[in-house]
Amino acid sequence: QVQLVESGGGLVQPGGSLRLSCAASGSIVSINVMGWYRQAPGKQRELVAVVMPGGIANYADSVKGRFTISRDNAKNTVHLQMNSLKPEDTGVYYCNLAQLTYSYWGQGTQVTVSS
Repeated sequence: QVQLVESGGGLVQPGGSLRLSCAASGSIVSINVMGWYRQAPGKQRELVAVVMPGGIANYADSVKGRFTISRDNAKNTVHLQMNSLKPEDTGVYYCNLAQLTYSYWGQGTQVTVSS
């Protein structure tokens, strides 16, 4: 089993920044993909960004140039630096770890972008 604990959400004004963190623990293998997804009210959960063990990252088009994902393999952590936030970035952000045939989720952290 793998446990994921997120932190760093909150309320921020448009144009502001937030940094989300996720710490993974448990039975983690070295080859895994870590990432962030989000779910806005009334919408399906969508991919925000994922990062491979070597650091290669993929981003949703809507966040390219504004968000940066990073990971620390030694600490089993993944971070999401979010800059130039927009109201449409509002939602619950979930950390994800995928390894072997399993996918694990954190409990989610709320991000609200509003003036």
